[in-house]
This record gives sequence, structure tokens and C-alpha cells, in this order.
Amino acid sequence: MTQLLTLRGPVKKDRPEPTKRSVTRRDISGKELGSVALEPTIFGIEPNMAVMHQVVKAQLAAKRAGTQSTKTRKEVRGGGRKPFNQKGTGGARQGTIRAPHYPGGGIALGPRPRKYDQKTPKKMIRLALNSALSDRASLERVALIDNFATWSAPKTKDAISAIEKLGLNGKVLVVLAKDDVVAFHSFRNLPNVKTVDAGELNTYDVLDAEWILFTDATLPQAKETN
Repeated sequence: MTQLLTLRGPVKKDRPEPTKRSVTRRDISGKELGSVALEPTIFGIEPNMAVMHQVVKAQLAAKRAGTQSTKTRKEVRGGGRKPFNQKGTGGARQGTIRAPHYPGGGIALGPRPRKYDQKTPKKMIRLALNSALSDRASLERVALIDNFATWSAPKTKDAISAIEKLGLNGKVLVVLAKDDVVAFHSFRNLPNVKTVDAGELNTYDVLDAEWILFTDATLPQAKETN
């Protein structure tokens, strides 16, 4: 009796529920202003290592200039005349001294200008960023302040003082809003601090930093969908 086999598709892995996490909200002087709940779908998911690796690899590849170039035998100057007679020399026949095996000749199979960009789906980019933010949140490496409104003029001294009072050590990624011009000029001279616009927050910068500093205006929130 022939047994009928039921064909089933791949079993989808059950994903754990996002973890609820919170962060202490402070002012620029380090004074505690309360606690803020972080969005679980952004700061509480299980990091997807494979997606993060692929997105970071694509991001680094896109930074490559791709301008390296070598000349082929048709692009090398000279060599239009046959170097010697076809027969009678006892050697192999040659048509030009710009062949790859001649000194000063063209390069065979050398690098040519190209683009290293990789197409990455938007959902994958978003998942990688949320995975990176969740990783930093699980390590309690996410800091939150209200704003930089008390800074009236750019001063590196104020930026150093803020980093110390907030207890941030190592590499710090400061996520700024478009109107945080004073804060941008204050932080830009610090070697261990990198600033990024909230709209340009990416996986590589998050993973490259030990601390992520947000303001009330730049803290990521879940978008409403209809």
C-alpha cells in the first residue's frame, strides 16, 4: 500500500516576545529626571547576528571608492610597430612591446573602476538597526537626556563635562536632531565621540560605539501603521 506523504513548507522559527526595557532620563548635568520605557520592538528584540553582519558588510562595501584602475595593452602608450621580423630570429613571434609580458606593457586581468554597492532590502536594514540597538540596550549602554537647550554657544569644555557627568566612557555615539547645531560643534573635536543625525542612524555606527546617547527628540519610537 502506497503511503501518501504530506508535503509541508519550512517551519518558521518561533521568535521570543520583545523584552521590555527602560532607561534613566537625565539632564545635561547628569541629574535624574525619571525613567522612560524603551520601545520593545526596537530595543527589546533578539539580535539577528546574520542580518547585522550582512548589512554592515554592505555598508562598508558602499564606502569603497572603486577608483583603482590599470591600463590594458590597448591603453598603454606606444607599441604600434612590430618589434622585429616574424621569422628568422629564432625566437617567438611578437606583435607589440606593449603585451603584458613585456616591461612597461599592459596589465592582464588588472583591477578596473567599479562599484561595490550591494542591494539590501529596507526590512533587512531596519532589522539590523533594531538588533544593534537591542544589543546595546541589553548591555545597558543606552543613555537619554532631555535636550541640549542650555548650551548657548559651542564649547568643547561643555561637551567633555557632559560626557563625564553622564558617566559615558569609551566610544560614544551622540544622536542629534537637525537643530542641535551647538551640540554638533561642541562634540566634533572629541576623538572618542561621534555625532550622527537621527535620520542617518545606522547599524555600523551603533555597533562601533560603546554608548549611544539620545535626546527626547531623537529617541526612536515605533511608527504607527494603518
